[in-house]
Amino acid sequence: MKKIITGELEYFPSIKSIEFEGPSSDNPLAFRYYNPIQKVGDKTMDEHFKFSMAYWHSLVGNGADPFGEATHHFPWNRGTDPYQRAQQKMDAAFELMTKLGLNYYCFHDLDLIDFTSYDLLENESRLLRIVQYAQKKQLESGIELLWGTANLFSNAKFMNGAATNPDFLVLAHGGAQVKAALDATIELGGHNFVFWGGREGYMSLLNTDMKREKEHLAKFLSMSRDYARKNGFKGNFFIEPKPCEPTKHQYDFDAATVLGFLKEFNLHHDFKLNIEVNHATLAGHTFVHELQVAADSGALGSIDANRGDEQNGWDTDQFPNNASELTEALLVILTSGGLQGGGVNFDAKIRRNSTDPEDLFYAHIGGMDCFAKALLSAQRILDHGEWAKLKKERYASFDVGEGKSFEQGNMTMERVRDYALKTGAPNLTSGRQEYLENLINRFQ
Repeated sequence: MKKIITGELEYFPSIKSIEFEGPSSDNPLAFRYYNPIQKVGDKTMDEHFKFSMAYWHSLVGNGADPFGEATHHFPWNRGTDPYQRAQQKMDAAFELMTKLGLNYYCFHDLDLIDFTSYDLLENESRLLRIVQYAQKKQLESGIELLWGTANLFSNAKFMNGAATNPDFLVLAHGGAQVKAALDATIELGGHNFVFWGGREGYMSLLNTDMKREKEHLAKFLSMSRDYARKNGFKGNFFIEPKPCEPTKHQYDFDAATVLGFLKEFNLHHDFKLNIEVNHATLAGHTFVHELQVAADSGALGSIDANRGDEQNGWDTDQFPNNASELTEALLVILTSGGLQGGGVNFDAKIRRNSTDPEDLFYAHIGGMDCFAKALLSAQRILDHGEWAKLKKERYASFDVGEGKSFEQGNMTMERVRDYALKTGAPNLTSGRQEYLENLINRFQ
């Protein structure tokens, strides 16, 4: 059981450590499926997932939306002194994580502490000060930083992007902020660093030199990589695809677009992908599709776990609760060798009308249980063997004879034509989609 870490004030006094009680439990503050020490395949659940708290939603989110003011008036967000508020948030964060048994967290730089608009030296000083406090909390709790990142989208100066901004001075401000965020991540022993192009895109091509902006983005990423490596960062760099919102079109539209960009600018050896569920659906894909695209390129680094609302066409960032969807996702992750360096970060927020601090616990417990239930189902499917067998059999013609020669690059168009002429008309072979869907459902 993880030691509970609180500050001078306990923010969740009615909640004790969340324990695994099994599927028959009626306790809403207990895990039914997530047992961190249970081995599934060759890893424990804890090792499979590396569950992580998203600082920005869990501690900073206030329930406000474009149509209404804040509804989450949590005590850690009170006060006017930036360092006092930052320390309160961090105390609440580590209390939440230790009570939930989370071993990792993620942050944007200005989630940790409020920044000024343009005073770079003051911002760097503030970040350094709260990083020192975070070091103390990490040491006390054993919790680690899964990844850090820089918020290059909230401030007005980034209204036209940061790395892709048409004004070099704005790009320079973005670079200074990334440098400080990298320094903080390195100081805290962060495992990874994420780039999310919050406004790296365009609203109109009438005023946009897209080719030039993408070249600037590539130079910015190269510069960031070189700085981090020079200063001892050994972790992974991730890019998180998203198609739109807040821009009309973002340059990191989806996994395939990002992979093409990385290869075009020879960055594919250094960067992997952080796939978010809700971003996948906004791009018109499924979560499983985006995972498969990343995995097929050896670039499946990490996951931002959430979901959208099928009736809303925007990024609602709700906590995951679809075990069937996650079972298919876990099949991709397990068969591709797991996540490369990252974990499962709950980039999800409690609803605007979920106004009790306890709601943060219900949300995380439900998400962790949903992933655990899906993992157990996926492992049973793999152990059963029929799913993998049927998938392999569908491509059996490429494992022998002329099909194998084609895969090995030993066929010509003439030889392909001669094979078709000699063999005759092909049979219609069922893809057995409904059968396979039923097979997956059997193990839920």
